[in-house]
Amino acid sequence: MPSLVIENLTKQFDAFTAVDNVSLSMARGEIFGLLGPNGAGKTTTIRILLGLLAATSGRASVLGYDVVKQAEEIRAHAGYVSQKFALYPDLTVAENFDFYAGVYGVARKKMIERRAVLLEQVGLTGQERERVGALAGGSRQRLALACALAHEPAFLFLDEPTAGVDALSRRALWDLVYELAEGGTSILVTTHYMDEAENCQRIAFIYQGRIVAEGTPTEIKRDQIHAQVIEMECEPLDVAFVALRDAKLFDEVALYGSTLHLIGTDASQKIEFAKNVLAAKNVRVTRAQEIMPSLEDAFIARLRSADRE
Repeated sequence: MPSLVIENLTKQFDAFTAVDNVSLSMARGEIFGLLGPNGAGKTTTIRILLGLLAATSGRASVLGYDVVKQAEEIRAHAGYVSQKFALYPDLTVAENFDFYAGVYGVARKKMIERRAVLLEQVGLTGQERERVGALAGGSRQRLALACALAHEPAFLFLDEPTAGVDALSRRALWDLVYELAEGGTSILVTTHYMDEAENCQRIAFIYQGRIVAEGTPTEIKRDQIHAQVIEMECEPLDVAFVALRDAKLFDEVALYGSTLHLIGTDASQKIEFAKNVLAAKNVRVTRAQEIMPSLEDAFIARLRSADRE
């Protein structure tokens, strides 16, 4: 049985359609990434799946439970880490954990055992008496994850769990996510970080409430880029970016760290033209070569295509 089934899910707020005819499914123990810009419908979808918001039409089930008729059963078997810290800053680490474990109905003896195990897993052992308000952002989010796992949920919703979190805490959170999935926990995660999305077994791009691409990261990169990608190192980067955008030699010019990605049909044949454009702007090109598309390239290309459609 799939852990998640969504069929033609739609949510309208007056004239605005936040979720537009979305259909998805997840296998048990799968890590599924939902990617999209702010306002794309990711959080709204999760709130519907948790029974916190009523859909306008369509149906969905989590772990076999209907999101409308059996929302309480879903919340009893699912954990949720929201975008914002849903913790009490004036309470200690242990007090926050105990509160949420109590909400989930975990017995006192089991609560103490789970607290010790989970705080060790998220790297907070020894900080039980510290006030949450004094913790760094990464530590607070790791505690939020521990609280969501207090009742050993079979399904875990992670809504931008590493936004604003330092790299070390991001790594620790994802190490735990992989461990949970290996143990059979199904995980739906929304993220803006493409390197995180690469580690999901399957992903879907959601844009303006609609699913515009779905598959494994490899499938997405293969199927969504019908063009070549040129990676260019040059200086100054900002001048080069504007000049190549204005020249319209490529379908897309995107900043990618300290380089530019130039995407287009027969892009490799336009490298010399691009160098001439940049030379006129006193831009020095140190490297320009064709590369395999990244997930970010595929994401940008699919959103541009959706806009044209």
